[in-house]
Amino acid sequence: MRILLALLLIGLTIAGFATGSIDTLAEETPGAGAPPLIAVPRSETCLSAADLREAVADKRVIAPVAAIRAARQVIPRAEIQRARLCRNDETLVYLLTALRRDGQFVHVMVDATTGQVSGP
Repeated sequence: MRILLALLLIGLTIAGFATGSIDTLAEETPGAGAPPLIAVPRSETCLSAADLREAVADKRVIAPVAAIRAARQVIPRAEIQRARLCRNDETLVYLLTALRRDGQFVHVMVDATTGQVSGP
């Protein structure tokens, strides 16, 4: 009898969650610990590989290796997948795509003239 009652209670709970009549305790808004959202530059605003080499040779921007080192300070154990030089609000930034150990992709923006991380 107790087993039947427990199964009935479990079934009603599942049905309540499925129909939405019982709310979960999880919040759907990002909490205080969530990283702020940044505007990622569009791919049309990114420079070609030849333009990147020219900008580095003219000393207008830092080398991509320096940008990767700066990004590793923010995401230490992530693997950098891609580094692009893009225009963002009249400035040049490196847009780095990194793969964290938990399988999440992260975008990091590094100012191409100063080497400072400008976005998560």
